[in-house]
Amino acid sequence: MPVILVNPMNEVRREAAPAAARIDAIAGKRIGLLDISKPGGDHFLNRLETLLKERGAAEILRFRKPAFSKPAPDRTLELIRAAAPDAVVEALAD
Repeated sequence: MPVILVNPMNEVRREAAPAAARIDAIAGKRIGLLDISKPGGDHFLNRLETLLKERGAAEILRFRKPAFSKPAPDRTLELIRAAAPDAVVEALAD
């Protein structure tokens, strides 16, 4: 029986896009924190929330993907957009 090797990487080529603009300061800003649901992500975001508040963030908004193995569903993205944060940090952890 022949061995079939499968490439687990997405083979769809995407065009490069410019990075999002950085905010000028944290003080007074509304910052969204997106937990992708990997183990440990909440610990990282809890600490990050504390640091952002210490640096004067006006509000911290928390969001969570239902599964780390899939892109954020449209509903999650809609919630983030509707909240209108000045910036969003996505947590990757293990």
